[in-house]
Amino acid sequence: MTSDHSSSTADMNSDGSKGVDLQPHRQEEDADSSHNSSSRRSIPSNTSRANSVKEVAFVDLGSKGVRYGSRKGSSGAERFSMSMSQREISDEDSRLVYVNDPAKTNEKFEFSGNSIRTSKYSILTFLPRNLFEQFHRVAYVYFLIIAVLNQLPQLAVFGRFASILPLTMVLLVTAVKDAYEDWRRHRSDAIENNRLSTVLMNSSYEHKKWKDIKVGEIIKFSANETIPCDIVLLSTSDPTGVAYIQTINLDGESNLKTRYAKQETLSIIHENKEINGVIKCEKPNRNIYGFLANMEIDQKRVSLGPSNIVLRGCVLKNTNWAVGVVVYTGMETKVMLNNSGAQSKRSHLEARMNREIIFLSIFLVVLCSVVSICAGVWLRRHRDELDIMPFYRRKDYSEGDAENYKYYGWGMEIFFTFLMSVIVFQIMIPIALYISMELVRVGQAYFMIHDDNMYDESTDSRFQCRALNMNEDLGQVKYVFSDKTGTLTENKMEFQYASISGVDYNGEKSEFYGEEEGYYAKVNGLVLRPKMKVKVDMELVRLSQNESKTQKQIYDFFLALAACNTIVPIAVDTSNPTEKLIDYQGESPDEQALVYAAAAYGFMLIERTSGHIVIDIHGDQQRFNVLGMHEFDSERKRMSVILGFPDNTVKVFVKGADTTMFNVIDKSMDSDIVKATESHLHSYSSVGLRTLVMGIRELNSHEFNQWRSSYESATNALMGRARLLKKVAINLETNLHILGASGIEDKLQEGVPEAIESLRTAGIKVWVLTGDKQETAISIGYSSKLLTNTMTQIVINNNSTESCRKSLRDALIRSQKSDSSGDDSRSIALIIDGTSLVYILDTELEEQLFELASKCSVVLCCRVAPLQKAGIVMLIKKRTDDLTLAIGDGANDVSMIQKADVGIGISGQEGRQAVMSSDFAMAQFRFLVPLLLVHGHWNYQRMGYMILYNFYRNAIFVLVLFWYVLFTAFTLSTAINEWSSVLYSVIYTSVPTIVVGILDKDLGRTSLLKHPQLYGAGQRQESYNTTLFWLTIADTLWQSIVAFFIPLLAYWKSTIDGPSIGDLWTLAVVLLVNLHLAMDVTTWNWIIHASIWGSIVATIICVIIIDAIPILPGYWAIFYLAGDGLFWICLIGIVVASLIPRFVLKTLLQRYKPTDVQIAGEAEKFGDLVESGSGEIELHQQQR
Repeated sequence: MTSDHSSSTADMNSDGSKGVDLQPHRQEEDADSSHNSSSRRSIPSNTSRANSVKEVAFVDLGSKGVRYGSRKGSSGAERFSMSMSQREISDEDSRLVYVNDPAKTNEKFEFSGNSIRTSKYSILTFLPRNLFEQFHRVAYVYFLIIAVLNQLPQLAVFGRFASILPLTMVLLVTAVKDAYEDWRRHRSDAIENNRLSTVLMNSSYEHKKWKDIKVGEIIKFSANETIPCDIVLLSTSDPTGVAYIQTINLDGESNLKTRYAKQETLSIIHENKEINGVIKCEKPNRNIYGFLANMEIDQKRVSLGPSNIVLRGCVLKNTNWAVGVVVYTGMETKVMLNNSGAQSKRSHLEARMNREIIFLSIFLVVLCSVVSICAGVWLRRHRDELDIMPFYRRKDYSEGDAENYKYYGWGMEIFFTFLMSVIVFQIMIPIALYISMELVRVGQAYFMIHDDNMYDESTDSRFQCRALNMNEDLGQVKYVFSDKTGTLTENKMEFQYASISGVDYNGEKSEFYGEEEGYYAKVNGLVLRPKMKVKVDMELVRLSQNESKTQKQIYDFFLALAACNTIVPIAVDTSNPTEKLIDYQGESPDEQALVYAAAAYGFMLIERTSGHIVIDIHGDQQRFNVLGMHEFDSERKRMSVILGFPDNTVKVFVKGADTTMFNVIDKSMDSDIVKATESHLHSYSSVGLRTLVMGIRELNSHEFNQWRSSYESATNALMGRARLLKKVAINLETNLHILGASGIEDKLQEGVPEAIESLRTAGIKVWVLTGDKQETAISIGYSSKLLTNTMTQIVINNNSTESCRKSLRDALIRSQKSDSSGDDSRSIALIIDGTSLVYILDTELEEQLFELASKCSVVLCCRVAPLQKAGIVMLIKKRTDDLTLAIGDGANDVSMIQKADVGIGISGQEGRQAVMSSDFAMAQFRFLVPLLLVHGHWNYQRMGYMILYNFYRNAIFVLVLFWYVLFTAFTLSTAINEWSSVLYSVIYTSVPTIVVGILDKDLGRTSLLKHPQLYGAGQRQESYNTTLFWLTIADTLWQSIVAFFIPLLAYWKSTIDGPSIGDLWTLAVVLLVNLHLAMDVTTWNWIIHASIWGSIVATIICVIIIDAIPILPGYWAIFYLAGDGLFWICLIGIVVASLIPRFVLKTLLQRYKPTDVQIAGEAEKFGDLVESGSGEIELHQQQR
């Protein structure tokens, strides 16, 4: 038989019989990233032999090795792999790689070199490409057009340089930032491309730069080295061809995984023979979980799959060396093809802001139209005077013949006036707002990251802000979609109960087994102890040691726990040189808990290779040959392992979910045990335990040979491989005897019940989407306070479209009755399973489900697949404008996290894929409370106010210019110096709004956490809405009238010149907008003081400097103006008259119609709570 990592080596048993050491395919096994430490290493295989371990004999099986089956992976990856395996590789979709012959490989097609490039720009492309990307913002295009128009002589209003300065500064700041970031990418690329690898050249291994590696070359890499390209393994230092790799650079997971070399190439490399062959593989693609290829070597054709390829960026661990042939290089490697970045999301507040910018644009067009139309009327009325009018003077008399001087006719003058008006009033659209928002978000992110209330000491991890454009959305969330395992719970499983042969062992647990430090095994003079202690049932321990029928059942049960898994035992050094700890590493926390439990009861796994395992059973170390394994997949929902026993028997152990296990258990033989076990499972689930069922079947020689033959055919099939392997597994896992069931506790994270209660009080609907059983999910729901005894539960468990339609109809009627009863305390909880969702999502029933779910305060979805989680999120997003937040910790939560408006990854036990796909990341679910209720509230309130304030400060300046135009014959001349116009948005008024946007706090942390209802201000959009926008515009209109007409009337018929009164208007407007901001600041500190009063001082200094330059108009104007008492009276009068209406309106509203935030603010300020009878501040109650 030709198969992966199999061996024909026969070992002699301790009793002299010949045992077959079959090397089967093993699942990817995980281990901690610190395996490269010298204090951690796999236990050597000779350990068990040195202690006269009983070896397995099954003499009539022959010497052919068997591989494992059905690979574990996400459902999406499985579907992809299956679809790929069901077809032959066509010539159009494949490439030929000649092993150890790069010249021939690249002869016909020049494949990509191994040089990579993650940078965006080169020296030549930086300027055009960066500008092209920046001008994707429509506002930038608008200001570019304005700057271009101002360069035309007919339209020149400001100086040509001054008109382009604001846009140039914005573009320059962004370009410098982008250039710095890209320089870092270039530097990183250079380091990466110039690393050295060992390549086979001229029959010897020589060093070669990564960028020079070609497809077809053979490379050798050692432990802890990074793989430079995608390679097919040919050989490893392990005699079975196993290589352990770490994929943290690929998918963020620190766990170790296994890859295998083919036996056909393994022997050639070990014997130092020259290797030649050809690999026909699929063209480069992004699927990191799939690989389809075949290899012709020594006139044999062998299949290659995902277990035979190692991808670029992986690191070799726990393996001395490995050799492989290059199949994909450089930008064609799978990791580079997946280097496309995260899904782009956009802030809801910024999206709504664009609507107001459109209103401002319309308002700008109206102003310009008014000016141009009035100018046209004025020209018609004075058409006979234009030739001699001093300030207009249409005719040019400098030459002999008088000609029109810059006059293009009545129609064109109106058109030019309109364009000039756009130039003069351009800052109505606030270009500085975009930069201000980015700076404020950076400041807010800094304080979120350094918030000690979101720091997890146990993992030494702080909050991560991975998307800077989403900060304000944290203050408007209405729906939270949460995973359960690892998000609400710790994902650190602890074995609690066992049901063995119908007997429930759920008695009192003891900390110790035998002696104080628990069970241990002695190997080669070393004491081996499990790293994690497990409490044991002493009655079960006693029964497991007695010679009885019960003991045999208990023996098989714990043997199943210890053997039916993919756990790798790793020895960890301790301070005592004679003692080591066994750290069980695996990708499934459930498997780890079961193996630790087995060890605690005296069945201690101490060694695992690709072909055998060694288990210390009450001091007697036994070796079992692993003859085959079918790993867990999402369709079968179970895994099986075939073991060769010391008594020459072969047995298959199966464990899996109860829903699938009871379908393959022979109930006719063990009906009473099955019924008792089902009852125990129900009781375990009811208290929130995760359950698994174990079964066993003995295989005779004929059954084993039949399985082996089927498995060999399926493994070597070039078409339909995954489907055939699954079929072989299903045929094997039948007519099982039930061994029992386990109950594992996944404890709630600290603070989860309190966090959920706070979120619900804040008016946030919490939905839990989990793959667990309904009973388990409901139990967790009660313990986490998601469900309460006063709730009306609606359960939908159906397996057809019609039954789902009926259940939804009945549930809607029931919910309407509950609404009509007016009993608010009887809130509704909807519990629905994944099978029902199959018939509801993406059908006409979706609308009914949404209608029902929107009436529920809690929705609990059980047994849901990853794509169903995303479907539930889209159910809400497509039908409401409410903000959604998804939080999870595993790869199965990625789709949900990416679909939600805000995605949060928990850095937990299931790798970092959720974190890498998220907008924000944190260590504990409870941190969601300070994140949303505190930082979310602050961020939303600050950003909403800052946007409105920017609209106000720009509009008041534009309106002052507009009023002036109306009194100067619509000529668009300006009294305000052009440099002051430019510096207004850059220096005079920009810094205070940024500082306040970062530091101001309308309420303290204590109040926001004590009264979660205050979060409703963001959900109701109290800080930014259309009403506030138009009130701001009305207030701006009033203030501009006051600021313009008070100086105009005061200096009417005086001899004051334009630049002088322009300085007065400039200082008045700057003073006004800064005092306006000061009125709204709640939390004062020295930085806010310095920014506001410093801006006023900076404005005065700038005006003085500008007026002190002789070549500029208005030389020395401010000095003459400031010496007049009327100047100071005007300033004071403008401030008082402008701000009094705003002050009065704010006072009246706060007195007679206060918001929740204002009520809480008064309580904070004076310390006297306005309390209701229950002793709580009277706040608006959220609708749930």
